[in-house]
Amino acid sequence: MSNIVRAALVQAKWTGHTGSMVDQHEAHARAAAAQGAKIIGFQEVFNAPYFCQVQETEHYRWAEAVPDGPTVQRMCSLARELGMVLVVPVYEVDGPGFYYNTAAVIDADGSYLGKYRKHHLPHLPGFWEKYYFRPGNLGWPVFDTAVGRIGVYICYDRHFPEGWRALGLAGAQLVYNPSATSRGLSSYLWKLEQPAAAVANEYFIAAINRVGVEEYGDNDFYGTSYFVDPYGQFVGEPASGTDEELVVRDLDFDLIEEVRQKWAFYRDRRPDAYQPLTEP
Repeated sequence: MSNIVRAALVQAKWTGHTGSMVDQHEAHARAAAAQGAKIIGFQEVFNAPYFCQVQETEHYRWAEAVPDGPTVQRMCSLARELGMVLVVPVYEVDGPGFYYNTAAVIDADGSYLGKYRKHHLPHLPGFWEKYYFRPGNLGWPVFDTAVGRIGVYICYDRHFPEGWRALGLAGAQLVYNPSATSRGLSSYLWKLEQPAAAVANEYFIAAINRVGVEEYGDNDFYGTSYFVDPYGQFVGEPASGTDEELVVRDLDFDLIEEVRQKWAFYRDRRPDAYQPLTEP
């Protein structure tokens, strides 16, 4: 019997207001649940604009505590009501001057399981993230949820293979990659890197991108969010390149063992030879 997980993701346009953004994503979660989805993930800092296009202190106002802030607490209640696992990316404050690009993972009973903090921070025009965030310091956790073992890797992280591999070694079956990536900068990489990572690490990936141009810059977020399987194949068609969309797909987790038997990449690793990779 196949081990099918019905999973969802949301790509959205900035509404101009945190409250309406959270309302909108709650509505998407309810719609996904009505379609039978048991897990859903949102885009990078889902309840705010992508303010990193500028460097202004006013944007620290978007940050909140995780898990005790209002957004994560509301999502815990929603997860409990819907019986759905939620991956909730927000701007986190952890005391004065300690800010992170974070994703909370909430189980289907509403319990907060933990968080991932983005490790790799870009700092270039349109993506001034080191102005706002400290580098992640919680490693690459994998969370035991009602649907399986779930990991998170955020946006710019995807260019670095080490974290993908750490998640695989920790037993991830599905990794959510919430993002805010611009059409002119990296669009040709979008459908290349995550499928390659899914093959190299032999698990499913949910790649999520924003849509549209927002008020703080010219970045044109191009959507085309998708699920990809351990063979590197899209599960259904990617989402629109211009419009908001809820994507719901059936993921056959039995493919993970099938691929790992066929392509024995984990067997043939050589960690004894990799020391130079971590030398300064």
